[in-house]
Amino acid sequence: MNQKELEEIVRAVLAKKQDHDSCCHDGICRDGLCVIHNREAVRNIVHNGAARVTAGIGIAAAGGVETDLARMIDHTLLKPEGTKEQIIELCAEAKKYLFASVCVNPSYVPLCAKLLRDTPVKVCTVIGFPLGATSSAAKAFEAEQALRDGAREVDMVINVGMLKSGDYEYVENDIFGVVSTARRYGALTKVILETALLTDDEKIKGCLLAKRAGADFVKTSTGFSKGGATVGDIALMRKVVGSAMGVKASGGVRTREEALAMVASGADRIGASASVKIVSTEQPEQKVSQASKGY
Repeated sequence: MNQKELEEIVRAVLAKKQDHDSCCHDGICRDGLCVIHNREAVRNIVHNGAARVTAGIGIAAAGGVETDLARMIDHTLLKPEGTKEQIIELCAEAKKYLFASVCVNPSYVPLCAKLLRDTPVKVCTVIGFPLGATSSAAKAFEAEQALRDGAREVDMVINVGMLKSGDYEYVENDIFGVVSTARRYGALTKVILETALLTDDEKIKGCLLAKRAGADFVKTSTGFSKGGATVGDIALMRKVVGSAMGVKASGGVRTREEALAMVASGADRIGASASVKIVSTEQPEQKVSQASKGY
């Protein structure tokens, strides 16, 4: 794909986005896709194709657990001050609620792999996190080590500066280095765009480059920049990648309603900071654990 072809695709996607944005400007849905406020429609989306929701170490549940959402959650703790004890708690919660995975920094992958052995919960880790500015060789090496340690999913951060500089060949090769490493271990790769730092034009190009490089998911945010996921970004990313890839929303999602809004906009997974709260069918006011603050 040359520069001219890339620009043509960007223009086409932005034109479609403008058409969609004008659909409900007066409160009337004209395309039949505006299900964010329709609880039953959102539930149908979850049942019929949403793959995963991502969230953080949680709040003790009161009452039942919404198991459909629980199976969609990557239970996450990426704060630099996260302790070994908190990681152990994260894994215990993941086993209790049967979350899809735990997402942790690479140093904790061996511990999580040991704690979650013989369970259906996978270990996910982050690569080039949170800036994405390490070399491509360093990212590939970091992914290799994490996969040897037991990770089965890797969330890599693109080189945002290279994307904004227009060096698309560098960005694609950067992604491909991690993707090709993950494939040798049968692992998934999710590409973090850090959407808060990008224009719509750049978000589209980032998604296209991730798709060309063979990634499995595109993801909005690290949770450590100036903004997180928005329903608009999710809808745009889904428009670009179609059904061939997953879309992961992360950063700033803290309630079940926000999570379902992201799913309704096209997300397969969601990053938040209150996993158990999100999946609890009864949610009285509760005290948030110290580990759940942030991300």
